[in-house]
Amino acid sequence: MALAALAALVPMATIVVAFVPAEQWFDKAVPSTDDPAVLTDVPAPYAIVPASAQAVDDRISFGELEGVAQVDEDRRGDLLFVTVSEPPQSLLSAWAGSGQPDFTPLTHEEKYGGATPAQQQSVSIQMMRTAEQVAQFVALRAVGFADAELVPGEVVVEQVLCLEDDGQRCTRFAPADEALDPGDKLLRADGIELDTVDDLSTALADNEPGDTVSLDIERAGEPAPRTVEVELIDAPDGSGRTIVGFYPFDTASVSLPFELDIDTGSIGGPSAGLAFTLTLIDELSAGDLTGGADVAVTGSIGVEGQVGAIGGLAQKVSAVRQLGIDTFLVPASQSEASLEAAREVAGDDVELVLVATLDEALTALRERGGDVVEPYPANQG
Repeated sequence: MALAALAALVPMATIVVAFVPAEQWFDKAVPSTDDPAVLTDVPAPYAIVPASAQAVDDRISFGELEGVAQVDEDRRGDLLFVTVSEPPQSLLSAWAGSGQPDFTPLTHEEKYGGATPAQQQSVSIQMMRTAEQVAQFVALRAVGFADAELVPGEVVVEQVLCLEDDGQRCTRFAPADEALDPGDKLLRADGIELDTVDDLSTALADNEPGDTVSLDIERAGEPAPRTVEVELIDAPDGSGRTIVGFYPFDTASVSLPFELDIDTGSIGGPSAGLAFTLTLIDELSAGDLTGGADVAVTGSIGVEGQVGAIGGLAQKVSAVRQLGIDTFLVPASQSEASLEAAREVAGDDVELVLVATLDEALTALRERGGDVVEPYPANQG
């Protein structure tokens, strides 16, 4: 009877620890707010973990193309974008993942920063929208559509300007930090409508540092716009401009000669930019960029074709490895610590190919059996 009772307790205990929040038991050492050189233990209720790798072309749809463009209908091989997730951790999942290179505990501050979950989600979705638009622009220019152009978009706060830091964290933000949060959309400045960032510069033209401006803003999670007062500052770049004191998102949209949509769903962040770009190039040109193989890709994309670093690389390598994909294009600008963790996860199963630009990515694919990009004659707008 005693053995039977013990046998019954083991699965019951497993079920219990599967539902107990890790926050109650797991801490993470982070730099202290008062002294960054001193580490302090903070609850770590979340973690970055592998999610999935998905083919980009399953999410791309075109409008009417007759007489405007041609799409490769018999492509072989997929380019896949890779995602991670940051779910709350139970005691069981935290125990299971602890010490693994593809498991990174997160504090509430690391996951959300100073934003609310709704604001963080808004920022993440905006990053993905930007990545999608830039990818369309870069890809179409690469296959010959010279008339593709970026049209300036609305004014959205990415982050408030840091005026002083101690080398590890910001110690003094611009006064705008008192009123603005990441993801806020600026509607009006002193009653002047703001359609683009250029409109904001025009609205501030007659102001000086120290003046106060009234801003009408929309904030994620709030049902109606609010009005805030912000003290203006002198631009720290020495240009003599008077500014609000924040970095804006690149919210430009792309103007194309035909309808094109990439269904990003609820996926956030900019890390699928390079994968989007390469897939569009592959679809709008003859041949197969991957030579018929499946290739995973991660990295943001800039309007000049530069590939930017991303987060969660080790977790993304884990997702790629689990799918049996052996080639993974990753940003060359990743930190050495990030690459070291990624290589530990990859082992001998996944080749990590470092690329700094779109051209380097195309070259890497050609070297592994992919075709040269040959735009169709119709794609020469």
